[in-house]
Amino acid sequence: MVASQDKVLVTGAGGFIGSHLVEYLVRQEHSVRCFVRYNSRGDYGHLDQLSKQILDHIEIIQGDLRDPDAVAKATIGVSHVYHLGAIIPIPYSYIHPREVIETNVMGTLNVLTAARDHENIRVVHTSTSEVYGTAQYTPIDEGHPLQGQSPYAASKIAADKIAESFYLSYELPITTVRPFNTFGPRQSTRAILPTLITQVLTQERVLVGDLTTTRDFNFIENLAEAFVLAGNCDEAIGQVINIGTGHEISINDILQRIVQLIGRDISIEQDPQRFRPPKSEVRQLIADARKAERILAWKPRILLEEGLQRTIEWMTEHIHEYTPDRYQV
Repeated sequence: MVASQDKVLVTGAGGFIGSHLVEYLVRQEHSVRCFVRYNSRGDYGHLDQLSKQILDHIEIIQGDLRDPDAVAKATIGVSHVYHLGAIIPIPYSYIHPREVIETNVMGTLNVLTAARDHENIRVVHTSTSEVYGTAQYTPIDEGHPLQGQSPYAASKIAADKIAESFYLSYELPITTVRPFNTFGPRQSTRAILPTLITQVLTQERVLVGDLTTTRDFNFIENLAEAFVLAGNCDEAIGQVINIGTGHEISINDILQRIVQLIGRDISIEQDPQRFRPPKSEVRQLIADARKAERILAWKPRILLEEGLQRTIEWMTEHIHEYTPDRYQV
């Protein structure tokens, strides 16, 4: 169990999910160290959008997950590592597969090695539903075959298996959390829902790729809670746990909901550059999250409609931070 006086490390803390997890941990009275990738602009990603009340309770370390010395130093004195650091955009992985694989695989190895060497720090490792590929059966449970349908998915499969090997080989106390599609405030337009929402808010037409694929969308606050529950649950050690709602919706149907909630009359146009290569496209994702309910006592508290409304309200207030007319890979 994480005591409030313990310090925990969050890698990828400047990202969308990482920043929300940091915020959640601070509100739960944990001392949080944040590992973010260095950049010469001097910004800390989405951490810069957190309130001063939250920022006053965190420590920020800059570095690169591929640097084992930087990772080892960041883990000194922590009880838990929530490992979220990764390069995540799937279209970017088509362009630069080596960078994605090196960061996601070697970065994970460095985190696990540091946790092992610092007296078996508890690790919550972040996977992704993309490792399943297109569903062979639904809902998708943790025993579903893994399919590397993109370089990103392949990198995460490798990282998951390295995590498994550290549990089996070194008895490192690790839990792999496997989120399905997550959405909410602060998410960039490299993800589908912010892409749709920002276009509906500002454009006369929405450019989109494949409208027929289905996804299991989970609001970010639900996922942050699941991470902390996983880090506090001894029964979860050595387990892979799906985090999703158990409900799927097509991209077309969720776009229609967004249009209805915003209340604008727009046209929809499919854009060839927004389609994945046919064999790489994951056509259906829907979680079997019964294991999360059984082991973690977790169920999503904020459902799709409320999550969409809250996300639309936030993006309306922050629309000046987005460039809806540009396709972001």
